[in-house]
Amino acid sequence: MGGTQAIRGKDGRGGLGNVVSGIAVAIGFALFLGGFAWGAVVYRPYMVPTDSMMPTVRPGDRVLAQRIDGADVHRGDVVIFTDSLWSDSPMVKRVVGIGGDVVKCCGAAGELTVNGTPLDEPYADTTKPETGLAMPPGQAAPTATPFEVAVPEGNLFLLGDRRAASLDSRAHLQEAGQGSVPRSAVSARVDALAWPSVTMLERPATYAALPGGISRPGPLRLQVVTVLAGAVLVALGASYGPVARVLARGRRQERAGVR
Repeated sequence: MGGTQAIRGKDGRGGLGNVVSGIAVAIGFALFLGGFAWGAVVYRPYMVPTDSMMPTVRPGDRVLAQRIDGADVHRGDVVIFTDSLWSDSPMVKRVVGIGGDVVKCCGAAGELTVNGTPLDEPYADTTKPETGLAMPPGQAAPTATPFEVAVPEGNLFLLGDRRAASLDSRAHLQEAGQGSVPRSAVSARVDALAWPSVTMLERPATYAALPGGISRPGPLRLQVVTVLAGAVLVALGASYGPVARVLARGRRQERAGVR
């Protein structure tokens, strides 16, 4: 025992290693717990019960939505909102037009246009509804009737990605605002799918050229990196003691063999 203490005292490795490992564990815990706490403040999980946002979001998917103010919403965002004229429950749709936009269906090739600019929407399912398409009781599938809407200032025009099975702004064209909802109705923006797949939602490039562009992703990636970095530091710091003891035991056995 005395020989081991003397060896550690000569080069200081034992004491210094313990200090460094302790610091690594402390920093790791701070990053790990801080990342989770940061995520809980910024994001909120939701379960999507309907197929109106397929193929982007499927029924039963869990999503992570960043808590935002309606003023921060851009075209192309998938948002969580609540509007009493639509439903008493939160709904998820994609923002196609903002205040001042003219949203029209359809262009020369059958595409949606915003301010005369055709939209390239690879995320949307625009196939026609099949016979017997399942819809909620008392509700009919949306029709492909052409429309042209001037979105009021401060409002948003919202569509589901599965156009043939989504009750969205098109179902409220005869109401005030021609189916648009106030920005204040928005409570969050979907940044990622969390279950059963883990996927970040990309901002549609088709909206980037329009005035105002697209929104910037939230801090989710940085939060995940923070949590993972914390876990790695904790694991490395906690493993120092057992590894050091194994190495020290091996050195003692080698010295005993030489003697």
